Amino acid sequence: MTFRRAALATGAMLGLVAGLVGCSAGSPSTSESSPSIAPFQIDSDFPDPGALVVGDTVYAYATNTPAANVQVATSGDMKTWKVSDQDALPTLPSWALPGKTWAPGPAKLADGRFALYFTASDAASKYQCIGVAFADKPEGPFTSTADKPLVCPVDEGGAIDASVTADADGQRYLVWKNDGNCCGFDTWISAQPLSPDGAMLTGEPTKLIKQTESWEGKLVEAPVIVHHDDGFVLLYSANDYGNSSYVTGAATSASLLGPYTKAKEPLLSTSGSKGRYLGPGGEDLITFQGRGWMLFHSWDEAFAYRGMHAVPVTWRDGLPELSS
Repeated sequence: MTFRRAALATGAMLGLVAGLVGCSAGSPSTSESSPSIAPFQIDSDFPDPGALVVGDTVYAYATNTPAANVQVATSGDMKTWKVSDQDALPTLPSWALPGKTWAPGPAKLADGRFALYFTASDAASKYQCIGVAFADKPEGPFTSTADKPLVCPVDEGGAIDASVTADADGQRYLVWKNDGNCCGFDTWISAQPLSPDGAMLTGEPTKLIKQTESWEGKLVEAPVIVHHDDGFVLLYSANDYGNSSYVTGAATSASLLGPYTKAKEPLLSTSGSKGRYLGPGGEDLITFQGRGWMLFHSWDEAFAYRGMHAVPVTWRDGLPELSS
């Protein structure tokens, strides 16, 4: 994923993405560019959505555009969304270079404040690494005074795609992926305990899964762990985000820290959706007004930008399933 994720997001806004995709990811198969492509709830470049429910409002945060380090949008019904003209993270911390701020993962803290875990390019190492910023309001502005990233394993290619979850006892964990595909390493999804204020890691990472299945290609990423019934479900993305091979996978475990058993087939894919979703991934799963919803991105028919879907889910055999 590395630089190309941010480059394509930027290019889409500038109207240059078609050329970039043609060079880096190859042309999409016309057989998969179905005329029955599902409509977007946010029909603009809004990839890698991370979501947070606050009262009667859902806040969704997304990867950078030329106008914002972190996009934020709101909805009161999961159908109509308003993308803010304000940057949720207007100023990057001193360690972070601009232009590659990806996959924000929000969390509400016990003291009523809000945390936003984000990926950015580390000026010292030049790897993508994870930082955290804080705000009094869910829309931000989020700020950080840190002089170094929160997670930055340079010997494993850096780290991206942070989200927050909690075990059955309420202990919170940061879930993330080492960006090994940038540098010829395995890509592991790991979980690491967080301090109550969300500002520090309090233990060593536990590796949960890596790429093992043919449909995963060379990587797994974008992890989200949810507690369901008596166990945990790990949702993740896999394969090449830049074309229709990108998929959403799932794995289950009785414990947050595993071991996890992967589903044999993708939970969501281009072919599995019969072309309704082109390269679906960057998923999050929330409960809003008593109903489960999956937020994720997919490509438009021209493979020029990645819009956001918000689709209700039901549960079958321990896994979420899109209701429509």
